[in-house]
Amino acid sequence: MDEHLSVSTSELDGFEGLHEAVKGSHVDVMQLERGKLRGTLSHVEIGDFSLSIGAFNVGVRTQRISTDDKLIIGMLLSAKDRVTHWAFDMQPADVLVVPPSIEHDGVFQSAASYAAIRFDLMDLRAVFGGEARLSDAATWREKNHYRADSTVGRFAAQKLPQIVAHLAREPDALSDKTAEFWKRAIVDCVTATIVTSLPPDDFGYLPSAMKLVRNVEDYLEAAGTRPVHVSEICSEFRLSRRSLHRAFHEVFGIGPVTFLRHKRLCAIHSILRESAPGQTTVSKVALQQGFIELGRFSQYYRAMFGEYPSQTLGCAA
Repeated sequence: MDEHLSVSTSELDGFEGLHEAVKGSHVDVMQLERGKLRGTLSHVEIGDFSLSIGAFNVGVRTQRISTDDKLIIGMLLSAKDRVTHWAFDMQPADVLVVPPSIEHDGVFQSAASYAAIRFDLMDLRAVFGGEARLSDAATWREKNHYRADSTVGRFAAQKLPQIVAHLAREPDALSDKTAEFWKRAIVDCVTATIVTSLPPDDFGYLPSAMKLVRNVEDYLEAAGTRPVHVSEICSEFRLSRRSLHRAFHEVFGIGPVTFLRHKRLCAIHSILRESAPGQTTVSKVALQQGFIELGRFSQYYRAMFGEYPSQTLGCAA
């Protein structure tokens, strides 16, 4: 069943605007630093799932009451001064786990920005089905802090605001069919540091590489033109990413992420060839297929097809 995707952004004009710092979860806020609080607060909503990104220019203290029954996973995107959550000292790109019904308090001593996702523990198996530890609710019932991986964390901290900005910029491209892809892309960014910190859990039976790949291709064919995220495949077939990567590399010589990108590029090529310039735009089609950085997308596209996407659209009959 498709889930509706919506994006909203508002300007902050005082600390009271941070009461909804995490969509759907009330946060008590007290300003700590002198000055007029200014900033922005954005929410991406996909069904009961939400991503919130906030930025503010003065220090604040935040507290979440214990009646919230949803899991919150947060990431510190940037900080001018010290940031603490419980007893954890946070550095940019660090990840924080706030379990359901657990009181939380944080101190931002000066300007900072953050991202936070909020969802139900009942959704864990659907989101992390391929990762045994992450799909187990017990993993998330203790408050925890994960130090950022220098590469993975930095990439995620940069990509999350980009996703929100591009989704807000192209509201006409936000179809319910693409909601699942963007939900998984967001979760992937926020939890990447957690995934890389866990030991391998590939102890189960792995089907033959060719059989697995064929099953995945059948699944992609049934999905039609909607973009499919790699974590969706892992959940559907109850496989870790390491197992999926081994199978795809054995059959195609490339990993599943690259394979899925090539498939989405092919879908875009077909859509552009069948469209007239006045009917759609390259940016709209790219976003519908999971690409937010148009410069990088154009490079991928030209390397794959030997022409720019605008040339393909311009050649439409």
